[in-house]
Amino acid sequence: MQIKNRQQKLVMVALVAVALFAADKLLISPMTTAWDARSKRIAQLRTQVEDGAQLLRRQESIRSRWQQIRRRTLPNNTSAAEQQLYKAIDSWAQESRVNIAAITPQWKRDADDYMTYQCRVEATGNLATLCRFLYNIEKDPMALKLDAVELGAHDKEGQQITLAVQINGLVLTPQGQ
Repeated sequence: MQIKNRQQKLVMVALVAVALFAADKLLISPMTTAWDARSKRIAQLRTQVEDGAQLLRRQESIRSRWQQIRRRTLPNNTSAAEQQLYKAIDSWAQESRVNIAAITPQWKRDADDYMTYQCRVEATGNLATLCRFLYNIEKDPMALKLDAVELGAHDKEGQQITLAVQINGLVLTPQGQ
C-alpha cells in the first residue's frame, strides 16, 4: 500500500510539474512578454504626448521663427536669386576689401519643395580682410550656409592669401510649381 501511495504521489507531482511547465510556456511567458511590450509602448506614447504638448506650447514661437526663415530665403526665381546672391557677395567684398577672383555657381534641386544655389567663391587678400569677409557672410540674415572653407598662401610670408568658400543659398519652392 505504501508503494502504490508513493507512486500516486510521484505521478501527481509529475503531472503538477508538467502542468506548471505547460502553464509557464503557454500562459505566463507570453503574458509577461506582452505586458512588457505594452509597458514599453505606453512609455513611448507618453513621451510622444509630452513632446506634442511641448510643441503646442511653443507653436507661436516656432511659427514665427519659420516665417522669419522663409522671409530670408532666396527668391523662387532663379535669375532673381542669382542676382541677390551676387549683390550680397559684391557688398561683402567691398566692405571687407577683398578681391573676388572667381565665382562658380550651380543650381541643385534636392527635393520637390526646395532648391539650393551653390556658389564657390574664390577671394584674395590678407588675413584680416578675409576674416572680415567670412564674418560678413556669417552675419548676413540671408538663408545661407557655409559648406567648405579653404585657405592657401601665395607668398612665403603669408601676406597674400587665397580663400575658397562654398556657399549654399536656400530657395523654397511651394508645392505645385
